[in-house]
Amino acid sequence: MRSAPDTPGNTRTGAHAGSPGPVPASPGRILSLDVIRGAVMLLMAVDHARWFLSASRFDPTDLDRATAALFLSRWITHFCAPAFLFLAGAGAFLHGRRVRSRAALARFLLTRGVWLILVEMTAVRLGWTFNFDYGAYLFGGVLWMIGCCMILLAALVFLPTWVVGGVGVAVIACHGALESILPTPPAGQAVTGAARLWQVLYFGGTSRLGEDGPSFSVLFSVVPWVGVIAAGYAFGPVMLLPAERRRRICIAAGMAAVAGFVVLRGLNLLDPRPWSPQESPAFTVLSFLNADKYPASTPFLLMTLGPTLALVPLLEHARGPLARGLAVFGRAPFLFYVLHLPVIHLAAVLLSLARYGEVIPWLGANHPMLAPLPPAGYGYGLGTVYLASAAVAALLYVPCRRLAELKARRPSRWLSLL
Repeated sequence: MRSAPDTPGNTRTGAHAGSPGPVPASPGRILSLDVIRGAVMLLMAVDHARWFLSASRFDPTDLDRATAALFLSRWITHFCAPAFLFLAGAGAFLHGRRVRSRAALARFLLTRGVWLILVEMTAVRLGWTFNFDYGAYLFGGVLWMIGCCMILLAALVFLPTWVVGGVGVAVIACHGALESILPTPPAGQAVTGAARLWQVLYFGGTSRLGEDGPSFSVLFSVVPWVGVIAAGYAFGPVMLLPAERRRRICIAAGMAAVAGFVVLRGLNLLDPRPWSPQESPAFTVLSFLNADKYPASTPFLLMTLGPTLALVPLLEHARGPLARGLAVFGRAPFLFYVLHLPVIHLAAVLLSLARYGEVIPWLGANHPMLAPLPPAGYGYGLGTVYLASAAVAALLYVPCRRLAELKARRPSRWLSLL
């Protein structure tokens, strides 16, 4: 794809002659998107390190028991899935410009989607659980959700781009109405037929695949998120606009989304988790920010996508070691994601051996959906969580950099799957 001089396609880490050791970018890669993707990867590592190492016996968004620090450590990671999926949609549009065929783009998205679901059900599940009892437990996490959304986007790309964007915005804005229309799956009871379908696609939770099949636990349902990838696809053309116009659109759209969040949240609309005044002004603010993620409510998506959109033009000219480091992870997000879970899980195992002289059974449970509460007294402070996250980033930097360099030198269909 050839870009005009003021498009972000020419803003790459390798373009700055004074930057030491830049990683060469693949043709058409956009620095700001890579930096945001890289930040998403590191925040995701923090969230998963918190799960295995901090291991609270209560939900960190439960303001009756959580500290402000624990809540914010969880809340900041809420930006990961919306930002990554929205940028995946934009990346799909830009990829379509390179292949110059909607059929070829649809094949790429379909193949990629099936691949992500397969990896989720096998390697990622193993990284979460450290057990091989696939006949008892399967997990539909973020890769499952992205894979399903890519498969659905493969069908949508044959429509005009503005129609895809309209579908995305409509799903984001209106999907909350489904909760009042669809029957909520009964808690603790088996579901079949249409109820099971809607549980998988919208409500999430656990159901059994067949009478003797494994439990299938869906953390990220499909319906709200397909709107995000579709909106991201329609955002793709914005990245090809002249710099000043692109900046105005991104900031205006981002601020409009934030304003929409403030209005909806202030009126307690379209979110099943209402906010309420707390004992202190600080916790009242936290309650206001505590929008529902499962399934992702309209205020939740506006709260997370708004700042992401506003950041895109601000990061187009990012420079320095931090930007270059984040871009490395942003160019190899799949490799980082697949590797960081077992690395964090293994760190928790080693700490358990050092602390207890054995691996506590909780570390081999069916995380994250069917694991029991961690043992009383287990867990480490947030300082350990952030230290472990930094260590994981340092450990995975070299393999991610090597893969980014290889993909830049030898672009191929197979390497694109990594």
